[in-house]
Amino acid sequence: MSAVASPSPPSRLSQFYVLTKPRVVQLIVFCAFIGMVLAVPGMPTGAQWGHMALASLGIWLVAGAAAAFNCLVERGIDARMKRTAWRPTARGELTSLQALAFSGLLCVAGSALLYWTVNPLTMWLTLATFIGYAVVYTVVLKPLTPQNIVIGGASGAMPPVLGWAAMAGEVGPEALILFLIIFLWTPPHFWALALYRVEDYRKSGLPMLPVTHGNEFTRLQVFLYTLILFAGCLMPFVYGMSSWIYLAAAVLLGLGFCGYGFALWRRYSDTLARKTFRFSLIHLSLLFAALLVDHYVL
Repeated sequence: MSAVASPSPPSRLSQFYVLTKPRVVQLIVFCAFIGMVLAVPGMPTGAQWGHMALASLGIWLVAGAAAAFNCLVERGIDARMKRTAWRPTARGELTSLQALAFSGLLCVAGSALLYWTVNPLTMWLTLATFIGYAVVYTVVLKPLTPQNIVIGGASGAMPPVLGWAAMAGEVGPEALILFLIIFLWTPPHFWALALYRVEDYRKSGLPMLPVTHGNEFTRLQVFLYTLILFAGCLMPFVYGMSSWIYLAAAVLLGLGFCGYGFALWRRYSDTLARKTFRFSLIHLSLLFAALLVDHYVL
């Protein structure tokens, strides 16, 4: 009888890559890229496309650094949660020094790239976002208050502002509208996740809203935030930075998110909470994609 070969351990390179939370960082860079495109009237030139590529790489590096630092700080919490127990820092596959050095390397490289090839404003805004997420949110807010997602959402809402600053050299009102949309989107997105992962968060000791205020209260907050978000998503059209193409997408996606929020409030199930969380990702991705299409079509 032949022995069954045990699966080979992940390579060191893949372990470091996992620390950057690739799917999260991809969404961050996508939102930043939308900000870059919207800041350029008409079709970008070849030089502007190159500028966008460098800015996207710099933002990716600093965002990956923030994610790695988050994994380092929360390694003990991650080890107690089923959703995150597989991370290399939680499993002890990477030491604290290795994770810290990796995070520092990415942050320095990304900041230098942004400063020298994009502009200093983008570098400083991106660095402030790193500090806001990795230090203010992860170290201070997350273990302290159930409103951590609301307050810390400011860091997560920065990508389109970074993208706009990279191309325009300033932060215009259009960038602040994009910031507002993501800021309002963040609470219903994360609380939907926290609802069906509540036992994980209870074990972790983090004061997430479903743990501190209960399931029913959290469901109501999710629904109310989808209503506020619906109004916020109309702002690009109201301000004049988009046309009816975006408006149609915003209304349809907003109604869909509100529908999920209402259903979740009235009749809870883990399955519905999971579907709401997944739809929130679709909502934001398609909303920003609609802005991109609208920008070039009309």
